[in-house]
Amino acid sequence: MTNNRFSGKVALVTGGTSGIGKATAIEFARAGAKIVLTGRREKEGAHVVAEIKKLGGDAAFLRTDVAKDADVKAMVDFTVEKFGKLDVAFNNAGVEWKGPLNQATEAEYRRVFDINVWGVLNSMRHEIPAILKNGGGAIVNNSSVAGHVGLGEVSVYIASKHAVEGLTKSVALEFARQNIRVNAVAPGVIATDMFARFAGDELGDQITSMIPVGRVGVSEEIAAAVLFLCSDDAKFTTGTSLVVDGGWVAG
Repeated sequence: MTNNRFSGKVALVTGGTSGIGKATAIEFARAGAKIVLTGRREKEGAHVVAEIKKLGGDAAFLRTDVAKDADVKAMVDFTVEKFGKLDVAFNNAGVEWKGPLNQATEAEYRRVFDINVWGVLNSMRHEIPAILKNGGGAIVNNSSVAGHVGLGEVSVYIASKHAVEGLTKSVALEFARQNIRVNAVAPGVIATDMFARFAGDELGDQITSMIPVGRVGVSEEIAAAVLFLCSDDAKFTTGTSLVVDGGWVAG
């Protein structure tokens, strides 16, 4: 353990089995929090829990599909039963989509929006009552630079992340006077399995060349932003989106 910034806190991380979610769960643990991480892949979830425990932290995994209301309710109930409360949450679970407009089928729309939008909205719907019982806390939703700009042939994904930005602002205002802060983090191009699936080698190289700082980001850089937004260092920050993108949106 490297510091105690979140000592005594309980953190919930959805989509915590790999990439940004995994890195954030580990960093929360390093900062002293007890962690519940969720996802659809049990084997990977068990590996993250083992890694956290090897660091001296305390963590548990629950298989969860954030598109399903019963699963989302169960993950919050599990967190409170396991560790006694919920202080902070990182709603990170999400899926990608790309393709020309004529490939944007109803089925694909519903798949992406059920996870990226309903999953975030419903997670907050269940998390906030639990956090209120402690007198307040913080939530961070994982958006994207795709929530700030448009990109051709990524319509469904872009729309879903713009929706996350709107949800974040609305819920932040709804609970601002109840000591619950709600913010978004908006990653740019990050070296994850999702980006590898999304871009492939050729498009990946092209996208990397467009990043002003000249490189892709790493998951730990997003985790650092999430921990900041959840910490007392950001106690006057709510309803905003922290873009971590190497200058992409500025260009």
